[in-house]
Amino acid sequence: MVDRINRLLIANRGEIAVRIIKTCRKLGIEAIAVYTNVDSDAMHVKLADEAYSLGSDPYGYLDIDKIVSVAKKANADAVHPGYGFLSENARFAKAVEDSGMIWIGPKWSVIELLESKSMVRSIAHSIGVPIVPGSLGPVTLEEARKIAEEIGFPVLIKADRGGGGRGIRVANSLDELERLFPIALKEVETSFKGSKLYIEKFLPKVRHIEIQILADAHGNVVALGERECSIQRRYQKVIEEAPSPIITDDDRRKLYEYAIKFMKHVKYVNAGTIEFIRDEKGNFYLIEVNKRIQVEHPVTEAITGIDIVEQQIKIAEGRELEIKDSIYKFNGHAIEARVYAEDPDRMLPSPGKIMWVRFPNTKNVRIDHALAPGVDIPPFYDPMIAKVIAWGSTREEARQNLVNALSNFEISGIKTSIPLLIEILSTKEFIDGDYDTLFLGRYLEQRRSKGVSAK
Repeated sequence: MVDRINRLLIANRGEIAVRIIKTCRKLGIEAIAVYTNVDSDAMHVKLADEAYSLGSDPYGYLDIDKIVSVAKKANADAVHPGYGFLSENARFAKAVEDSGMIWIGPKWSVIELLESKSMVRSIAHSIGVPIVPGSLGPVTLEEARKIAEEIGFPVLIKADRGGGGRGIRVANSLDELERLFPIALKEVETSFKGSKLYIEKFLPKVRHIEIQILADAHGNVVALGERECSIQRRYQKVIEEAPSPIITDDDRRKLYEYAIKFMKHVKYVNAGTIEFIRDEKGNFYLIEVNKRIQVEHPVTEAITGIDIVEQQIKIAEGRELEIKDSIYKFNGHAIEARVYAEDPDRMLPSPGKIMWVRFPNTKNVRIDHALAPGVDIPPFYDPMIAKVIAWGSTREEARQNLVNALSNFEISGIKTSIPLLIEILSTKEFIDGDYDTLFLGRYLEQRRSKGVSAK
């Protein structure tokens, strides 16, 4: 049975809300926006067919009861959570489903199961999907000591729930573990209610590779390729590309097999991402599952021609996937750079009012944004304000297109990370595709020590 979605409430803001609105228009679906007072003039509010206030609290996007109430008042058929905020919150998904609306994402019970990263590790281990050596569940400091001594230092302390790099610490010795564990625990308890810690072996010089999955309610699960996400700062992705410059066809087949096996085992339905790391020896380990649309989904769309948000909606309506086979061959190469409202030298947020903006007129470039003159960039939310995605028939062509686009992307009134992004894309390491997850940290540290400023 297919449930046609006619009115879709988007429980998010900024560029992802605008992105979802565009697909709604393509499908003939009425898009309903929500906003807090600080976002009353935001682009997603202006572009939506209808918009409803969440009140004066800037963190109203986290108010489950209010959002569900607004969705019912607006006669929405469905709710799309975007990413961040409540997108991976099982209670929110259940509240939407219990209200008779369609949740654009996996069932709440699956979200709840996979909220725990150590549970994901345990499930993967039980079905033969490789994981990094470490604990299979949350641990106390005493348990962490024993496991660390078994697997050897250095070890990685990680939050069992949540994300954004919070709670992650590297301990190189028993003394460091005992000092850092309570600090990390306090941080995750503050950021993610009920979260605990687990530990795993810290592997240096790894690559961060993720597989995009689509799964319908009819048992079909397909992989749309991998994304390379190793350009990170403090465990936050900065630049992503697809396909990865280091993944072979044999690697791809292996990763697809692991990802599809896992998703079928947990009966996953909708779009999702399985994240892996690759060590220096070429071994892959599953690290977590993202139960939502990813920030970096446009690079996959660019090389496959598939609108992932459209697929999410159709799957939620109960339709069977039209894509029956995983995709191994891609059309060219795509690279995405995340533009942040921040001082590129001090790495601090730079909120404020946009005075004017000039978008690049570069061929084969897509910009996902919610920018316009007069728009306020408030200090309450993630400082990412745009994504610039460049396509090319080769990786080097995509890189050059992206550098050209960023060089002609001008925003006045706030500082942005654009100069730093151009710098990173122009390094020998990036040009050669020879980087790891710690590359950017090393690069920024060298830059600071030399007193270099982003131009």
